[in-house]
Amino acid sequence: MARILLVEDNEMNRDMLRRRLERHAHSVILATNGQEALELTRAHRPDIVLMDLGLPIVDGWTVIRILKGDAATHAIPIIALTGHVMATDEMRAFESGCDAFHPKPVDMPALLSEITRLTPPPPATLTVTPT
Repeated sequence: MARILLVEDNEMNRDMLRRRLERHAHSVILATNGQEALELTRAHRPDIVLMDLGLPIVDGWTVIRILKGDAATHAIPIIALTGHVMATDEMRAFESGCDAFHPKPVDMPALLSEITRLTPPPPATLTVTPT
């Protein structure tokens, strides 16, 4: 399954999402602020980033713009997970470079579907049968 960077400053939300993602066989890397998100994305190249927008140190909108503006990380899909649910917040997230937007509380089936849609399938293995 996918290697996910979960960026969430709220400990209860972070723990709940991590456990639920791991139950679906995803590997989860955790970041608690925007600076960590930048560092861990560059270091680990996750398959996808789940980004809270209201983060300490560097806010999520800024992190998204930085990652999408960097040739090394621009192709990594980013899903905004946020309590900022006004239409202007969603528009701002997409303008920053988000690939998808999910309000909190998170609709887990919808989020899992979005993760599947945005992450590449694992490489196929070639099986050679003797003739």
